Amino acid sequence: MAKLRPARCTREKKRPWTRQSRKKPRVGYVKGVPQTKIRRYVTGTRANYETSYYLTCTSKLQIRDNSIEAARITISNYLQKNIKLNFYLILRKYPFQVLREHKQAAVAGADRFFAGMRHAFGKPAGMAVVMNKNGILFELKIDKRYEHLAKNAFKRASQKLSGNYKIVCKD
Repeated sequence: MAKLRPARCTREKKRPWTRQSRKKPRVGYVKGVPQTKIRRYVTGTRANYETSYYLTCTSKLQIRDNSIEAARITISNYLQKNIKLNFYLILRKYPFQVLREHKQAAVAGADRFFAGMRHAFGKPAGMAVVMNKNGILFELKIDKRYEHLAKNAFKRASQKLSGNYKIVCKD
């Protein structure tokens, strides 16, 4: 099984090249969009909690869906282990951006393959979330007495994600 490329290959936020045709606009559509790896967008029990914590991004970037799922599982498991289901976690972004890879670009001597391929379209390889500066990725509603657990859970989750993040509290 092929390995995933590192986050530095897809982290930079840029508009990907797409085919453009006036005669045949359907040629520009991305075919075979892969399934997202994210299993849940809402976790925990819905109730009236005292505070909300947000994991916000400090720069513009793209985050792969599998790293978001890893961060979500980290938060959920840590909080379930310590406070059972006394929290409400919401993933605020959906991965719409289709990441494409040209498989030949990964092998040695790839420069010979790309003699006449200025814009290699590539095959869909995954999905990503496009984050803007100060964009909210996760929202956690929790009681005030569990503040240290919420911050620790977000700290653990930010280690799974590429880029820099800050934790914002809203009472």
